[in-house]
Amino acid sequence: MSPDNRIALVTDTTASLTPEDRERLEVSVVSLYVILNGEERRESEITDYGSFYKAVLESPQLTTTSQPSIGDFMAVYEPLLAEGDEIVSLHISGAISGTCEAARQAAGQLEAEGKGGERITVIDSRTTAGGLAFCTLAAANAIAAGKSVDGVAEQIESTRNGLDTLIMVDTLEYLRKGGRIGGAQAWIGGALKIKPLIELEETVRPVEKVRTRSRAMQRLKDRASEIAASGETTWTTQHIQAPELAGELAAHCREVFQCEGAFLDEMSTVLGCHAGPGLVALGTVATDRIGSKF
Repeated sequence: MSPDNRIALVTDTTASLTPEDRERLEVSVVSLYVILNGEERRESEITDYGSFYKAVLESPQLTTTSQPSIGDFMAVYEPLLAEGDEIVSLHISGAISGTCEAARQAAGQLEAEGKGGERITVIDSRTTAGGLAFCTLAAANAIAAGKSVDGVAEQIESTRNGLDTLIMVDTLEYLRKGGRIGGAQAWIGGALKIKPLIELEETVRPVEKVRTRSRAMQRLKDRASEIAASGETTWTTQHIQAPELAGELAAHCREVFQCEGAFLDEMSTVLGCHAGPGLVALGTVATDRIGSKF
């Protein structure tokens, strides 16, 4: 990065970035929260996912989630501003979380206190998980290329507009309980035993009802093959407690895209609380939109 182009990048834990991802992208991460059995925990502190989901299933209470506080954002922003940086703060869709609003309020408070909050640009990615990871990668590439804040924002927007996501969820029950069902509401009822295919376009959008997991996985593979025929593509597979299925999809993607995936991680527990174990997701974007592969 050019020393004259001091732009710091901030995202949140729903991008599901590993410590290695964070280091290579030079991104600071603000954590969302999970409330399990009345106890609020930063999802960044949850490392044993198997035990976590077991506790969710056994809990007599509905496990809920919460956005970062204004103070959480200020704690990340202040040291960056003190170094003289401008900040691009890129977060989960505002249609499903108040995270962006908390970030904007933190920026406003820092501006009012004379601490440089006016140098913070908050961007609603209008997506999450792999889509947010792709947008973060695009932002990191733009910063490394010496682009201005406006240029970074434009590259994020280009990436967001080029995203293609297809997600298999094992059941709609978690989305229903959490109130995040979006346009798939009409599938509730007898449809809870199907393997729904959905997309995330700011909110949940239903695509297709599939009767078996194997057929749903084949749909994901077919989508990858179709996209691979259209040109150079950067791809990701993510999952929630389904590493074998994600590995199967990733092997197919390596074959058809002829490259490694950018992000091959388990999704954040905040998303897992709402979507449930068994989810497998495919995300793709044309490589020229994000500046480079990874």
